[in-house]
Amino acid sequence: MDRLSILLTLMTGAVLTGGLAILFFTFNWYSWWSVGVAAVIGFALAWPLAYVISRKVKRDDPNWREDRVKDAKKPVPPPDAPEV
Repeated sequence: MDRLSILLTLMTGAVLTGGLAILFFTFNWYSWWSVGVAAVIGFALAWPLAYVISRKVKRDDPNWREDRVKDAKKPVPPPDAPEV
């Protein structure tokens, strides 16, 4: 379970969708289709991009220990459990 990626999903989805909408408007594609295409692409890529960002943040953090995964014994850890 990667809780950081869940939090990042909302932010990456908004940034990705907004950026694509601005890009489409820059190319003079002013229609509801452009907004819809940007929303679909943003929705489809929000979680994978958030997961990649989350893994990079954890990989670059010197205090992150991947061996704590073994400490998690239940499929749904309590809120105060270590990040897996």
